[in-house]
Amino acid sequence: MDSVRNPQETGTSSAARATHVLNPIPGVVYPDQSDLDRYVAEGVLGFDTLADGFRAAAARYPDNLALVGPALSMTYAELDSKSNRLGAALLAQGLEPLDRVVFQLGNSAQLVVMFVACVKVGLIPICTLAAHREHEIGYLANLAEAKLHFVQGDDPKFDDIAFARDIQSRAPTMKLILQARGEPRDGVLHLEQLIDSIDDDAAAARLAEVRLDPFQVAVFQLSGGTTGVPKIIPRFNNEYLYNMRAVAEWLSFQPGDVLFMPQPMVHNLNMGCCFGPFLMTGGTVTVPPDLAPETLISLIETTRPTWLMLGGPIIARIETAIRSGRIDLSNARGVIAANSAPKLRALLGVPVFHIFGITEGVIMFTHPDDSLEALDTTNGRPISAWDRIRLLGPGTEESVRPGEIGEPAFKGPYTIHGYFRAEERNKETFTSDGYYRSGDLMEARVIDGKTYYVFRGRFKDLVSRGGEKINCEEVEMAVAGHPSIAQVVAVPYPDPVFDERLCAVLILRDGHAAPSLPELGAYLKEYGLAKFKWPERIEVVDSFPLTASGKLSRQSLREMVARQVVGSEKSS
Repeated sequence: MDSVRNPQETGTSSAARATHVLNPIPGVVYPDQSDLDRYVAEGVLGFDTLADGFRAAAARYPDNLALVGPALSMTYAELDSKSNRLGAALLAQGLEPLDRVVFQLGNSAQLVVMFVACVKVGLIPICTLAAHREHEIGYLANLAEAKLHFVQGDDPKFDDIAFARDIQSRAPTMKLILQARGEPRDGVLHLEQLIDSIDDDAAAARLAEVRLDPFQVAVFQLSGGTTGVPKIIPRFNNEYLYNMRAVAEWLSFQPGDVLFMPQPMVHNLNMGCCFGPFLMTGGTVTVPPDLAPETLISLIETTRPTWLMLGGPIIARIETAIRSGRIDLSNARGVIAANSAPKLRALLGVPVFHIFGITEGVIMFTHPDDSLEALDTTNGRPISAWDRIRLLGPGTEESVRPGEIGEPAFKGPYTIHGYFRAEERNKETFTSDGYYRSGDLMEARVIDGKTYYVFRGRFKDLVSRGGEKINCEEVEMAVAGHPSIAQVVAVPYPDPVFDERLCAVLILRDGHAAPSLPELGAYLKEYGLAKFKWPERIEVVDSFPLTASGKLSRQSLREMVARQVVGSEKSS
């Protein structure tokens, strides 16, 4: 694919340049030098930065639309200019390369302009969510010693500028607040005003003075755990660029492609696998300002995306429009989803490719050339030939036997070597030979001579029913195929005889009634799921509880079901 460039295409040769970071950040765990030397020698990692990757796409496709949305149309040339000027203006405010910036806003053109500006001048985005509050933002701002807090500025439901001022009083290093939109507020920088404060020539001259290090941190991503505060995941310039280009090459993203991916842009799933790869290949990224069904449906209607990333909550919002024929997906080349390829293919009439990925590193996809068996029953293969995967017995460093389920441990050019300032956590998370323990459960499966991986859940999401361990996500994958069910989460509930039983908490499809336990059992019997794994209770909800980081809160669901069980026992 001609738009995915060799990582060493620009810059001088590896023999003439250092293959290590020049100015280490305290608390960041950098790759072992022997690993870096090998990756550079083999042409995996090179000397391009994320800024180089974007500039190459902008130079090649200046008139291509980079961003589109309601009242939004921005070419690559315009995005390049705005991000240059914003980056230079931020430096004029006293910020310096390697200073950290808290991102706390929803999807928007301003977010993308700011992201590109940061990577051009070496500022490091901390990828928090608009939904985060003092517990997370205060902790992360102090841990990372952030200098600037970037907020939306016009949220009618939450005064994020007042919130940022409160954080500023609690974080000694936080010197500046920047609002993306809205009426300018006293003492707060405004994005458009900063862009307008400098012209293209002056901005280019200022950026020419910045020396970016391909082996240095580009982005502080966050872990997606369901408890506690998120951990900071350093992603480095050349490996994150390699990650993005490898995804683009795997799925053959083209300059004429249009992406529909409404989940948060700061998430690694979007940044590393969707909008990031698109911006490196000249494609067009749609930017929905909200997740209202009509917003999403209208955006698909007007932009006719060629690639879509669809999760259960998004499908639930647009399914009626799909079934009615209002949404036309005849232009689509592919849909990316975590699971349920057969079901989605039948609904959408579009090829579906499974993904498994972690913010800490390894990414797997099924491939357009894969067999139907691989497409429908696996989560794919690693996108890099240099990815290394071992399936371990949970809590051990011993590999499981072929065909057994184990905890995947990863190592490779774009897998992290440690969380930021988390020495004790790092001791628990990495094996003695440097493999990252994911906490997941997977099974390796050989199809047509290739090794694929099947996600089997997380080893701590188990129900212990009379000594039998039931994997919740295995049950969820089975139940999710029922025609009445839009989404499902399986959780344990207490039982005096078996210790725990399994409850299926359901969100139903529009116009469908919940199946009874016998009806669900008949479906699962046909599916082939062992009877002891069948749900013994069903609860129906309108939505699932989430943590502040936007992740499913299984703990809240367990507590809800336990209360329902106690209540039903009292009433009987």
